[in-house]
Amino acid sequence: MPEVASLPFGLTVILFLAAALVITAAGMRLTVCADEIAVRTGMGEALVGAVLVGASTSLPGSITSLVTAAQGHVGIATGNALGGIAAQTAFLGIADLIHRRVNLEHAAASLENLVQGTLLIALIAIPLSAANLPPVAFFGISPATVLLIVAYVFGLHLLRMAGAHPMWQPLRTSETQREDEKTPGRISGSMTKIWMIFGLLALVLAAMGYVVSQAGIAFVAQTGLSESAVGALLTAFATSMPELVIAIAAVRRGALNLAVGNIIGGNCFDVLFLAGADIVYRDGPLYATFSSADRFLASATMLMTATLLLGLLRRERKGFARIGFESTLVLAIYGFIILVMAA
Repeated sequence: MPEVASLPFGLTVILFLAAALVITAAGMRLTVCADEIAVRTGMGEALVGAVLVGASTSLPGSITSLVTAAQGHVGIATGNALGGIAAQTAFLGIADLIHRRVNLEHAAASLENLVQGTLLIALIAIPLSAANLPPVAFFGISPATVLLIVAYVFGLHLLRMAGAHPMWQPLRTSETQREDEKTPGRISGSMTKIWMIFGLLALVLAAMGYVVSQAGIAFVAQTGLSESAVGALLTAFATSMPELVIAIAAVRRGALNLAVGNIIGGNCFDVLFLAGADIVYRDGPLYATFSSADRFLASATMLMTATLLLGLLRRERKGFARIGFESTLVLAIYGFIILVMAA
């Protein structure tokens, strides 16, 4: 594709918005495929949301971080990864507004979602710690990158074990979703057809991630905004649109565990954007380039996740205007992030 930075600003905006719309449309179809796969394979909505949907809907964001890091725009790469996690966590607050019967944290409380949330905080703590230590790298790769990958794989093992041999269960109420309840509107056809559709949609999401990455680089050159701000507020939001669409669609379909599991599981996968960006960035450890804005973003994202975990544990039935206190606080924290990053 032509050099996006050389295009007029108006065309760059159009290209960016078009990519965001394609990402949104592909995400809408992806959630239907994922819900069907969860039921037919017996994998469970929480696990499918964490691994299959989380990884595939994260493709636009991962491509954006990898491409921008390889091109030396580390601020966009870091801001996109951390900003995407913050935006997607805020999306659960929006989904809570959509689910009118009871607070989403109450209805979708599960051991798997609690495990994922705890894992997410631990994963974010690794690059944040590395950013505050002397830069160390072997063959240009930070030890924190290896630790991130190992911790993520081990976390998936814990998630699988938690589902297979639960040692703790949330109290079932009339508003708690039963695991993998049948919901209307599923797609028909063979599993081969469903997997082919799923794979095609994933490829579309990956391609749009590259378009967003180039538009983000162009925005930095054309507007004078910092790379961290562009990554955290623009590219992160655009590449996170599948998570918003999936969360809303899943809630409307009654697949509450898929909605929450996709967001938290996708966030865990998104931390690996930093690991991938560190590998392709050849001028030293990526974490050594963290700015004060990046550190703030990582800390605020951990706070949002901890607040969400509190909601899943406390399980308030109804809050102000039918949105839980924790969801309200999560949205407020994200609003503060926007103000700080845009300043």
